[in-house]
Amino acid sequence: MSLDDRMKRVIRQDVQSMHAYAIQPSAGLVKLDAMENPFRLPPELQRQLGERLGRVAINRYPTQCVADVIAALTGHAKPPPGCKLMLGNGSDELISLLALACDVPGATILAPLPGFVMYEMSARLQGLKFVGVPLTANFELDEAGMLAAIEQHRPAITYIAYPNNPTANLFDDRVIDRIVAAVGAQDGLVVFDEAYQPFSSRTWMQRMGEHEHVLVMRTLSKFGLAGVRLGYMAGAAALIDEVDKVRPPYNISVLNAEATLFALEHADEFARQAAILREERARLQKALAAMPGVKPFPSEANMILVRVPDSKRSFEGMKQRGVLVKHIAGLHPLLANCLRLTVGTPEENTLMIDALKASL
Repeated sequence: MSLDDRMKRVIRQDVQSMHAYAIQPSAGLVKLDAMENPFRLPPELQRQLGERLGRVAINRYPTQCVADVIAALTGHAKPPPGCKLMLGNGSDELISLLALACDVPGATILAPLPGFVMYEMSARLQGLKFVGVPLTANFELDEAGMLAAIEQHRPAITYIAYPNNPTANLFDDRVIDRIVAAVGAQDGLVVFDEAYQPFSSRTWMQRMGEHEHVLVMRTLSKFGLAGVRLGYMAGAAALIDEVDKVRPPYNISVLNAEATLFALEHADEFARQAAILREERARLQKALAAMPGVKPFPSEANMILVRVPDSKRSFEGMKQRGVLVKHIAGLHPLLANCLRLTVGTPEENTLMIDALKASL
């Protein structure tokens, strides 16, 4: 039997028909396509981190260090009484673990669209039904559409990205309240994905204590540790304990754990970086709004969604000028002629503004 025939026999048909997650080559370019924190640690903190990592017992499985990270993150995030945290190898793993834990017969996962692609991907890979509800033309929640879908499908999980990716906005809290109540009445879970919390003016972390069916998920990637791969999820202790049962026992490495502990000890440095990025976001918004034919949308994240006359031309033109952004026009009809711009350093943002102006 040939390898092709063997793969056709043993690998799921839906997997064979999929495409792997695409990561754009970025060598030699100003990389502003993935919402990464553009700042590195100051030299002295780099030295201290190197010494810390050098002392880690990499010959041992991660045990106590994971408990230490959970304790440190609990102090940092301050979940309400009665709630606890679990860790994931980035938010992606937590999304997959939720799909695995909630894979009961007939289960559905629901989310607004356009949204984070991993909600749908994790559902389909787990064999769950996925229902996407389009946002309105101005990227707000379609309240009637969401409530109708909740009543019809009774989703096990409803995701609300807060702020949303790729649109970068925070949804109307009054609408969210009614969605949370509707999901609760149907015995489902609501998961708030707060990946961009360092740049957002609002959070559901404290409000989670009012609703035992609400979980809040965050990542340290936007905090400044995209390379460390660590996410966490908070919720009612009993609920977290159930989801934690499907987590691989050693999903967080000792190096990841130590780097996270070090970062949390120096949270003031990362807060300083986030403040600069919020200031730069405002500068970018002003510059984009002044460009003829360009429409930037409101942002509460470290990215800005922008509609241009010809997104393909602008994307290619910016790339030719050494600036890489994300061309997302093909992800959803609502994103026609849209680019997603990551907020970078002041110098990077000036280059991005100039490249876009020259590429319209």
